[in-house]
Amino acid sequence: MLEQRIQQHFIDSADLKYQAAQALSHPIAAAVQAVLACVTSGGKVLACGAGASAADARRFAALCVAGFERDRPELAALALSEDSALQAAPSGAVDTDQGLARQVRALGQAGDVLLALSLSGDDTPVLAATVAAHERDMTVVALSGRTGGSLAAVLRETDVLVCVPHDRAARVREVHALALHCLCDGVDAQLLGEQEIPL
Repeated sequence: MLEQRIQQHFIDSADLKYQAAQALSHPIAAAVQAVLACVTSGGKVLACGAGASAADARRFAALCVAGFERDRPELAALALSEDSALQAAPSGAVDTDQGLARQVRALGQAGDVLLALSLSGDDTPVLAATVAAHERDMTVVALSGRTGGSLAAVLRETDVLVCVPHDRAARVREVHALALHCLCDGVDAQLLGEQEIPL
């Protein structure tokens, strides 16, 4: 019984990835172009996420700096922190919704990219960071699930939405991980040329 349950996870994950491949290839390609335009013009990528998605943001930033599957010069990328010290207001009160937005306003500049991850599209800190990015004339690349939630509604025409058409958080995160790998690989292919990756 347990083995069947485990096998069903693999089947469900593979089915969703297969079904989403065509729908998500265009927005992921647009995200590659946005990140590429940013880093080749001297900009940087600020990555953020709420909850478990914050780990994906950190991993993406690390892959930009350290490299994905090929050696290349470091790309300017930084994962924003959910550190509680950054959520303190001058009055001493804690404002958990503005911690990421404060960092975007402090570090972001016109031409930079904000990579925003939210499983539901309704995480208030990520929404606030997106609004702050727009205040700084940054492009937003948003990864979400379901219908994109409130995040989809605040994006501009020049932003990119990669929305995984599924309600289950685990499945959405699995596709987000693959989308981030595609994004890293696409940037490398554009910078270094396409080549087969040795196994």
